[in-house]
Order: sequence, then structure tokens, then C-alpha cells
Amino acid sequence: MTLDPPYLYPDYRSTLTRAPSKPLLTLPAGATELSGPVFGERHVGAAAADLTRQGDGEPIGERIVVHGRVLDAAGRPLAGQLVEIWQANAAGRYAHDVDRHPAPLDPNFAGAGRCLTDGDGIYRFVTIKPGEYPWRNHPNAWRPAHIHFSLFGRSFMSRLVTQMYFPGDPLLAFDPMYQSIRDRKAAEALVATFELASTVEEWALGYRFDIVVAGRYDTPTEES
Repeated sequence: MTLDPPYLYPDYRSTLTRAPSKPLLTLPAGATELSGPVFGERHVGAAAADLTRQGDGEPIGERIVVHGRVLDAAGRPLAGQLVEIWQANAAGRYAHDVDRHPAPLDPNFAGAGRCLTDGDGIYRFVTIKPGEYPWRNHPNAWRPAHIHFSLFGRSFMSRLVTQMYFPGDPLLAFDPMYQSIRDRKAAEALVATFELASTVEEWALGYRFDIVVAGRYDTPTEES
């Protein structure tokens, strides 16, 4: 099957230096690669899933709820999965030293959270809708608003790192990272669905983002 997205996609300039120039080698998997990491509630507290309660006050921006299910290729829920997210603040800036975007930092928003899926494979975060930001990939380049996700699945070898986008974002049409996904059905799987049922009245809008760890219609990963 053709790799999608490809390792080398010239419009996404970072792939020019990251993409392998020689055939990949398959290394034998050992016990570490074939066994999954084990996490418990003792290590991942409920407070870590609310990114709006990690400072001394309320962060600035639009409060949102992001939730969904983590599934395997057969549609079975994956319980006890560590789901980690990180993102820019409402002004489009990360709380990281290497982010030089001249947008304000928010002292009440660190931009990272984690939680465990429940018995039905469900995860849930409360956070702030991230802002767009310039990324110098090409003239007048702006990244669409997005949230980064990381999870392991059933083993270290199935770790997935991906991004969730928001519906109706006009920047998606101009984003080489998103456009590198040639399978349109796969690309659409990266766009969350607005969900009134999970919207909290007078408090936060709700978005659903389901994640498939393995199979024909995996959530596209950041391979390159």
C-alpha cells in the first residue's frame, strides 16, 4: 500500500531533511516493543485532563471540551490508554522556550494534559481553543488551529502521534502538513466534529475526536 502521507512531501519543507534517503530496515521486535506500557490512576490524576485549572486563575480564550473514543482496527475500545495532548494558547503561542512567535504567553495556561481512557475507551479533556500561528514554511504560512495527540495503543510499536483540527477552518486548504494526506477520507478523520451533546451550556463548546490506532482507516500519523 502506498505510504500516506509520504515521507517526502516537498511543500512541507521539513520533510526535505527528515525523509529517509535509503530503504528502511526492519529490526526484530523484542519484549519491550511487543508489550504495552502500563499506566494507573495513581500516576495520572483526574486534574491533569483539565488544562484550564493548572494555573492560579482562568486562562484566556474560548473554553472547549474535547472527547472521543480510542479504538483498534476492529472497532473495539482500548481501555487504560494514556492519551496526552499539547497545544498553543489562544494567541497561538506555545509555552516553550523555542517558540519565538511574538504573541503573548498566558501565565494560567501551560498547554499540556493527559488522561487515561475508561473501560469503553473514552477520553475527555477540558481546554482552550488554540490560536493559529505563523510557521515560516512558505510565504505567509500559518498553521491551522490544532491540538497534538500522543497515545501508545497496545504496545510501544503502535504509538501514534497526530493532530486534531477544527471544522470549517479556512487555513486547512493552505496547510501542506494537512494537504500531504492524499486519502481525503483519512484527512477528514483529523478534523473534529462539533457536538452539541457534549457542549456544556453557557460554559464550553464540545468537540468529538475518535482515534483508531491500527487498521485500514487509521488516524493519520506524523511519520515525517
